[in-house]
Amino acid sequence: MKDFHYQPANAHRVEVEGREVLFHVPTTSIFEMDGVDRDILDYAAQEQAFSLDEFEARFAAEDAAARLDGLVRLDIVNDGRPLQPERPPIEIETFPLTTIVLNVNTGCNLACSYCYKEDLAVPSKGQKMAFDTARKSAEMLLAENPDRDSYNIVFFGGEPLSNLPLIRQVVEWAEPHFAKLGKAVNFSLTTNATLLTEPLIDWLDDHRFGLTVSIDGPKAQHDLNRKTVGGKGTYDAVAAKARLLLSRYTSKPVGARVTLTAGVTNIVEIWDHLINDIGFAEVGFSPVTSGEMDAFNLNGAELLEVFEGMKSLGRLHVEEALKGRNIGFSNMHQMMNDLYEGRSKALPCGAGVGMLAVNHDGALNLCHRFTGSEMDQFGTIDEGIKRKELSGFIKARSDRTEKGCATCRIRNLCAGGCYHESYAHFSDPMMPTYHYCDLMRDWIDFGVAAYARLIAQAPQYFHQHVAPRRAFGK
Repeated sequence: MKDFHYQPANAHRVEVEGREVLFHVPTTSIFEMDGVDRDILDYAAQEQAFSLDEFEARFAAEDAAARLDGLVRLDIVNDGRPLQPERPPIEIETFPLTTIVLNVNTGCNLACSYCYKEDLAVPSKGQKMAFDTARKSAEMLLAENPDRDSYNIVFFGGEPLSNLPLIRQVVEWAEPHFAKLGKAVNFSLTTNATLLTEPLIDWLDDHRFGLTVSIDGPKAQHDLNRKTVGGKGTYDAVAAKARLLLSRYTSKPVGARVTLTAGVTNIVEIWDHLINDIGFAEVGFSPVTSGEMDAFNLNGAELLEVFEGMKSLGRLHVEEALKGRNIGFSNMHQMMNDLYEGRSKALPCGAGVGMLAVNHDGALNLCHRFTGSEMDQFGTIDEGIKRKELSGFIKARSDRTEKGCATCRIRNLCAGGCYHESYAHFSDPMMPTYHYCDLMRDWIDFGVAAYARLIAQAPQYFHQHVAPRRAFGK
């Protein structure tokens, strides 16, 4: 009788400088292995099923049985007990919101060629949110999760600073209102920087906004798509305003967000410019792979170049981290954070659970990327959340049956990928992001190896830069 059966979907081995570590897929934990561990796993993988007598005849090490028991407890080897689902589909009755995203103006003062809101390329054409809508959104945030100590209000667009009067009004109302309830409120926004002035920067600094600037790299790359309404490149204006911001802003580190489009794959060069020439604290990269405007989507070869560039920058991240420094590569930093905290995700992000986005008219969307789309909305701030529909969406998306995700080694870090990416590529947010699964598996393998090296050789890096997270590059 075969007592033990190997469960290959729960174990993944990654080479790190001539040795192997074990990536435990269900928990995203990483374990060092010695020769005996490797031999036992080799044996289990080769035999697939084996009896205790066969195992004991093969392994004479005193602690071999204990090691086998460890694999059983990790469900890498099953000892005959009925198999249980790794996690059942999520059942949600209440929505513990921590973050509300306010789409304060659908319009923008620029006309970036890849923008999904390009038909609203000037503020006057945009639809602006009224204060009453913003206030009700914040009240909903408090009502849905009243026991939380702190909350986040995110201003988005279009260009959010093109509705600055509303942002000021919300901040001036929210700070005392939340404080009266014994709560903290944090503000953040992403901006193209062109509307920044010294007084505005100082006001944002006074209220400790979390700021991200949309900038696509050096002049040639940035001006390729990020243009004025008249068709001129905006790099000179954006770079000047970014430098002004960085020279005056002290409350929090300021990051850059880079949109990678067709023909733009030079990751290391872009990072170097934004960190070392402009002075940002961190840089995050967002590849465009899906959308109605196919001309801007990275093709397969370009996407491969992007991931190779990310690994090149990731190697620099590791070498500097070994010296105790953080180079501000946010994609890599986030992966190190996920692995350090052992995050095992049922869902790819907090959209629809911890976060909702509010359109200018008060309609509720999964996240800011769905505002203005034909995707079903999930209620309004006046009528409340459509709980049945939103709960049904979350439950269905978390169900990995027959999606290929159930046995994927990165299933608990990827969790099927971005809802909007799936919606844009497949017209179905329920579909996993199959179009870059292989690249994501390779990227996470790279991250597991990097993490194993850092935790062994420079554990202080995680204490200094991950837990708690400090100012980037300090």
